[in-house]
Amino acid sequence: MTEAPYVLDPTAADAVAEERRLRARGPATLVDVLGVTAWSVTDPDLLKELLTSPDVSKDGRRHWPGFEEAVAGWPLVLWVIVQNMFTAYGEDHGRLRRLVRPSFAPRRIAALAGRVEEITGRLLDELAAGDPAEPVDLRERFAYPLPLAVIGELMGVPAERYPEFRRAVEGIFATTATPAEAAANNAWLYGLFETLIEEKRATPGDDLTSRLIATRDEEGDGSALTEEELRDTLMLIVAAGFETTVNLIDQAVVTLLGHPEQLARVQDGRASWEAVVEETLRLQPPVRHLPLRYAVRDITLPDGRVIHRGEAILASYGAANRHPGWHGESADSFVLDRGITQGHLAFGHGVHLCLGAPLARLEATTALRALFTRFPGLRLAVPAGELSPLPSFISSGHTRVPVVLTPGA
Repeated sequence: MTEAPYVLDPTAADAVAEERRLRARGPATLVDVLGVTAWSVTDPDLLKELLTSPDVSKDGRRHWPGFEEAVAGWPLVLWVIVQNMFTAYGEDHGRLRRLVRPSFAPRRIAALAGRVEEITGRLLDELAAGDPAEPVDLRERFAYPLPLAVIGELMGVPAERYPEFRRAVEGIFATTATPAEAAANNAWLYGLFETLIEEKRATPGDDLTSRLIATRDEEGDGSALTEEELRDTLMLIVAAGFETTVNLIDQAVVTLLGHPEQLARVQDGRASWEAVVEETLRLQPPVRHLPLRYAVRDITLPDGRVIHRGEAILASYGAANRHPGWHGESADSFVLDRGITQGHLAFGHGVHLCLGAPLARLEATTALRALFTRFPGLRLAVPAGELSPLPSFISSGHTRVPVVLTPGA
């Protein structure tokens, strides 16, 4: 008898418990993703195999029979209709990725280090200017503005536009929105990027948006980048470039404050901030489930079941990262001695590995080191159990992170 699909909780009220239930159903199991049936893959070995297999595509137009139905009213439709490297397959993916890769090359990321430190220092100065005993929302005052400013400057987004870009991007990750709400947010988001493109065409700058526009316009036949690919590539970079880093900083702070013995080890030099970032990425990845991929042909699973051609696949990074077969009995624990080489799938795997991963690591490491150096007595203003998770099974963070700064001497 076929097991009924497990219905994912759109509010993600207890994501860790839900991921445990998914793993108990096997290396892959059918789930209901807001009305769309997909195979949630939670076994890390199987997931890595599928993420690198030519038998798995991200192009729903070509390989998902459910595409047209999804376009008609699925709240997460933006995740499958965009035309950029996120949804590309084969040669198209390689072509689109090559256009963006130079902007995230190691030397370019290294060149951003000073600016990341400057923005971090300014934000900490603003926090220090207030009453250190008065609770502040660290997500709102620190975790959000840092990556938003970094990606905004990289892309040439005017600072006064940051709030509207932020709200629109938040809507992409929401899994409690109605189809109508999602459609309205998508239309607004498209409008923001079309306006940005129009402005940058008129007045180019030294930014990634202007460079991609030049690439598009110099190839008048669209062979390098179509107009839709230009808009959707900008959307991908902005959306992925700050929301996930916000969650990484958020989760790292909350996790460290919930493990004072581990925080002490970092503060006295027995563990590194890089280890904190990697273990946070493993334990609390910024993206728990990533929609969607599709079987190009029938795929037989280790237990004999078959993902049939055209069926959708959900990469369940959160469940895979905590798999006891990968990390043993301590898989649900925050262990800095685990080492940064033991692995996680927070940034994906294979050809779709996140290009922005080095930048996210740089921002998070810089932010955490500076924050706890400036405010070594930082503590949560409420019990950790009272923090509310973001209402999303995609995005992993908290609605607020209230803290008391209580800086040291």
